[in-house]
Amino acid sequence: MASLDINGKAREFNADPNTPLLWVIRDTLGMTGTKFGCGAALCGACTVHLDGKPIRSCSTPVSAAAGKKVTTIEGVAASATGKKVQEAWASLDVPQCGYCQSGQIMAATALLTEKPKPTDADIDAAMSGNICRCGTYPRVRAAIHKAAKGA
Repeated sequence: MASLDINGKAREFNADPNTPLLWVIRDTLGMTGTKFGCGAALCGACTVHLDGKPIRSCSTPVSAAAGKKVTTIEGVAASATGKKVQEAWASLDVPQCGYCQSGQIMAATALLTEKPKPTDADIDAAMSGNICRCGTYPRVRAAIHKAAKGA
């Protein structure tokens, strides 16, 4: 039996230490907001925060999260920044299909936590690893600027 701090709660589970964190979050703990995209840490759909930093949960073994705080899309609104990002996303109708949006929101929240007033170049750099097949990048940028202004 192992335990992780996920969204401020201790969650116990049984899994091999090499199991990707994504599968423990989704399949073992039933928190399906974090998405599987590519499985190779390239698309960003599986982004979660580990001690406040965005990571790709599809390539991070669950053992790497031991003793750290994991935040998923289900818990990101507990922070003021995460709440502002989600409000901006909704007010600007950012998602089209929505599949990548949990990862996009997690990346945007991490960016605004580190740089509360990002430039377009900051946004492009921080979000470049989050792929959106629908092409909602202009709305993503607009939502990040809106959240930076206080949503």
